[in-house]
Amino acid sequence: MEDKQKRLNQIIRDIKRIKIQGATNIAKKALFAYKLHPTKKTKKILLSSRPTEPMMEKVLNFAEKTKNYSQISKHFKEAQDEINKNVYKLIRSNDVIFTHCHSTTVVNALIYAKKKQKKFEVYNTETRPLFQGRKTSRELRKAGINVTMFVDSAIGVALSGEQGNKKVDKVFLGADAILKKGIINKIGSETIAKLAKQENIPVYIVADSWKFTGRKIPTEQRKLNEVWNNAPEDIKIKNPAFEFVDKKYITRIISELGILNYSQFLKKVN
Repeated sequence: MEDKQKRLNQIIRDIKRIKIQGATNIAKKALFAYKLHPTKKTKKILLSSRPTEPMMEKVLNFAEKTKNYSQISKHFKEAQDEINKNVYKLIRSNDVIFTHCHSTTVVNALIYAKKKQKKFEVYNTETRPLFQGRKTSRELRKAGINVTMFVDSAIGVALSGEQGNKKVDKVFLGADAILKKGIINKIGSETIAKLAKQENIPVYIVADSWKFTGRKIPTEQRKLNEVWNNAPEDIKIKNPAFEFVDKKYITRIISELGILNYSQFLKKVN
């Protein structure tokens, strides 16, 4: 029992510190942690570790109600498989695809397309202050995909094809939450979506439908030392982790339910 409690506590710490990242990965690890000690207290602590994750909430609610852990795991696999096929349909030969931060769902779909012989390359952001974009770059490059990583402040240059870069053809973003009026994703996503619209570049949200929620999602503010450790006391630092992207900037949502516009997705998910 003591060993299980230690593993549970470690998972909670890792979720808080973003050592475990990506909504699907968080939900999977939360499920594993809950199985170690399936109580209301465990569920409450896990949910408080990342309050911006409705998928984790949905998974834990389902687990608490049914105890059918294998059905939840089956959903993860089947949803990713369908998303992979839908992303594959959208990628054209020699596409330049832009992505941001680290989304396991996006990465898996791009790797699937590469294995199926699609020819494309990826532009991505470093995603400060924790550099999650480096993880994306490493995973895609390991799969043989050509990757160019840009500093976050060069998003406009990357999308538009300035300074010798190719213009981006499509933007694939993950989502931590899908709401009725838009999505919640890593800070910087709204800027990307707005600039993409100006450049007539379609923005696709690649996400499991279990990320949909009808509740209000809080905006998480991360610790200041992630940005500047030991900063002078008289300097204010803001470190928001997520932001809202209005549905007007979103071309389609790619989920296990299909490639749907926003209204079509809402009809299917409700």
